[in-house]
Amino acid sequence: MNNIKIICTLGPSSFKKKTLNSLKKAKVNVFRINLSHTNKNDIKNKILYLKKNKIKNICLDTEGAQLRTTKTKKKYHLKKDINVKVSNNEALSDNTIINLYPKFNLFSLSRNSKMEIGFNNLKLKVLTKNSKKNYLLCKVIKSGLLESNKGVHLDKNINLPALTKKDIFALNLGKKMDVRYYAISFVNSYRDVDEVKELIKSKNFIISKIETKKALKDIKKISQRSSALLIDRGDLSRYIPIEEIPVIQEKIISNGKKNNTPVYVATNLLENMIKNNEPTRAESNDVFSTLKQGASGLVLAAETAIGENPIECVKFLKKSIKVFKKYRKTSL
Repeated sequence: MNNIKIICTLGPSSFKKKTLNSLKKAKVNVFRINLSHTNKNDIKNKILYLKKNKIKNICLDTEGAQLRTTKTKKKYHLKKDINVKVSNNEALSDNTIINLYPKFNLFSLSRNSKMEIGFNNLKLKVLTKNSKKNYLLCKVIKSGLLESNKGVHLDKNINLPALTKKDIFALNLGKKMDVRYYAISFVNSYRDVDEVKELIKSKNFIISKIETKKALKDIKKISQRSSALLIDRGDLSRYIPIEEIPVIQEKIISNGKKNNTPVYVATNLLENMIKNNEPTRAESNDVFSTLKQGASGLVLAAETAIGENPIECVKFLKKSIKVFKKYRKTSL
């Protein structure tokens, strides 16, 4: 518990040289590159840029076995009851057609199947299939925003590979460039971890992200094969009722302790600080409670990738960890 890690996601708010230096001075432990929001052609340059700025402990976080929307030119607000086509290719998405990737059997989705897009309430229902023109005609049943690279959650299981083509490219690149940390998104079984280990063929630090029901069922074997676990409370809440997330978090951390596997916690830790200078009291309490459960690390995502106060977020976590350690010492 002495070495509680802070994992910081890099993005437009934190890739500036001055901000990187401040994060380094604040002793951020791991610097995460989210491949879901990184163009394939930019991965090498980002790693080189970080190394040039003497950033160590770079982490490549895979896209993993998740459907996502393709890029959009802008944000689109789709109103309830309108119809929209859904297809499965890499063309741009807009307010008339939503393209999903990676490839999967689009027509395995039956009539009345539902899909949730992102976390801005957008929800669709399948009306009809058009196999000749390769699309599903869907109806918007909850209005919301359509944006680039947003996760898509279905109400039925589909088969997706553990790694996308971009992931495989990035892992091979990371291996050549001596990247040490790898976070594997949407791990569904221990076999997914084994696949990554086989690909990078070295003793690197592998973080398995727990964000599906399947992962929860295979948590023991996943834990035994991983260097650490990471609970993504956002994506997990698509499969688990949100009121049960605190219970699941405690169970995963408890399992990690039994297997001597560190567990990190992500999503909404300091959501308020994306736009504001201070966290809410509920967020402060969440951080403390997470540490008290035994979490070995705290993960900042949007807070440092696109937020207005990346440095202040890290400083607040540092202060919170200090308070927790003091509490721990006096309560023993």
